[in-house]
Amino acid sequence: MVTLVILFVVVLLINLMPAFGPPTWMAMSWVGFNVPGGDPFLFALVAASAATLGRLILAIFARKLVRGRLMRDSDRQNIDVVRVWLERHRTLTIGAFFFYSLSPLPSNYLFIAYGLSGMPLRVIGAAFFVGRTVSYAIWAHFGRFVSTHVDPEVQLEGGYLSAYFVVTQLALLGLVYLLMKLDWKMLIEERKLAWRRSTRLPGQAGHGRTTDVE
Repeated sequence: MVTLVILFVVVLLINLMPAFGPPTWMAMSWVGFNVPGGDPFLFALVAASAATLGRLILAIFARKLVRGRLMRDSDRQNIDVVRVWLERHRTLTIGAFFFYSLSPLPSNYLFIAYGLSGMPLRVIGAAFFVGRTVSYAIWAHFGRFVSTHVDPEVQLEGGYLSAYFVVTQLALLGLVYLLMKLDWKMLIEERKLAWRRSTRLPGQAGHGRTTDVE
């Protein structure tokens, strides 16, 4: 029971981090390796519950603080175009979240971007939970398998804060910013990539302007 509580708290804290958090699959592999007698599926359920809760809180944070207070009206209206498209393709959106959650790829930026759209979180949260349960169970099984073939005294090293990891996290957060600046109306309706710039005109508070980048 203590192991489950610790696992839940650790995974929750990891998934509350908007960036530079260690991958949860590392924690699942570690648990499977160091607690080979445990139930991998139970570990996966606990970790997936914590991960889903953490990511949903992160998305709510992005929606309440960034979208609600920090985003300009023009940026918010631009993101709303994406929201309308996602609502029209809800099945595709849910499926994308499910299949993405099966991978070991980071999901922090995905939930931040989704939170900025202002859409309901329950459905994609359920899809993420199911997908993460499956993937975490696989990693826990993998850790247990390795524990039977590797000397228990061997310390598995893995510094996640490598240059590659840091650059990747910065790039993904930069991608979220770029997604906010794309002219989504032009992209969806005209299939044309354009970059939205904000320019200040004399006597006006500022207007958005799209610049073709094709």
